[in-house]
Amino acid sequence: MNPSVAVVILNWNGKAWLQQFLPSVLHSQYDNLQIVVGDNGSTDDSVDFLIENFPTVKIIKNDVNYGFAGGYNKILERVEADYFVLLNSDVEVTPNWIQPVIDLMESDAEIAAAQPKIKWQENKAQFEYAGAAGGFLDIYAFPLCRGRLFNIYEIDKGQYNDTKEIFWASGAAFFIKSKCWIETGGLDADLFAHMEEIDLCWRLKNLGYKIVYCPDAEVYHVGGGTLQTENPFKTYLNFRNNLIIMQKNLPAGDAIFRIFIRMCIDFVAWWHFLLSGKPKFTMAVTKGHWHFMKALTKTASKRKQHQKPYAEHTGVYKNSVVWAFFIKKIRFFSEL
Repeated sequence: MNPSVAVVILNWNGKAWLQQFLPSVLHSQYDNLQIVVGDNGSTDDSVDFLIENFPTVKIIKNDVNYGFAGGYNKILERVEADYFVLLNSDVEVTPNWIQPVIDLMESDAEIAAAQPKIKWQENKAQFEYAGAAGGFLDIYAFPLCRGRLFNIYEIDKGQYNDTKEIFWASGAAFFIKSKCWIETGGLDADLFAHMEEIDLCWRLKNLGYKIVYCPDAEVYHVGGGTLQTENPFKTYLNFRNNLIIMQKNLPAGDAIFRIFIRMCIDFVAWWHFLLSGKPKFTMAVTKGHWHFMKALTKTASKRKQHQKPYAEHTGVYKNSVVWAFFIKKIRFFSEL
């Protein structure tokens, strides 16, 4: 029999997404599967809707909204399976999206987490923002994806149909061995949302595990289903959290240098938002940096003793993706 798998969808006021995409999850072809919806303190009628229309789905409720990270931590404490799959509510899956990933992860004890190919639900020929064909970090820990650089999304022509070790797997469809989830303590709830999966993957890699991309499984993500891309709060979280995870996971000497350079790059973004007439986004960057500085002591307490030299990790682009994109005008991952 296959290892047991729990697909866990974290829901917060997402009745419309559940109505649209949960049926595709229920048609997943896997013989040792449970489907769980973890409700994160919804104030709509999501739970009543599930009880009435999807009686086979297990419902676990949080008392309040703990954010993406804290919400999943609370829910997964009450789930038992060999593998957890953290699946966004705005994801449409294909029937055979689970088996290829599990087979790949079972083939290597060092693989802790993985993601399928993630494409855009509105145009299924195109890669999607939040993961595409696997996540990487540049030399200053700026996230990028195979198939997506900034706002340029590639058409899937089979160019990324290779199984590959990556740096981070997308939280939109995140496979992880439950023992590895428990070993690391899950997601960092202080991050609330955004980049928490990168932090978890980084911690796993520092422990010697691998993160992989499986091209033989495919899902379709709407994106921005809970927090829209053009949202100052999302901008704040991204700028704050990126600095926090750098402090947590980089070796000490490396962290000081790379965080300084990264904050200088962020300052360029600050000016861009200001000159573009987006004062709320300018303030979001300022607030993100300020809250990072305020949390320095708390973040330092989370650092472990087993940081590995950053450049030794698989999945690191050894140059600046900002320089490559905006100065060298590189538009495709394959050109890096």
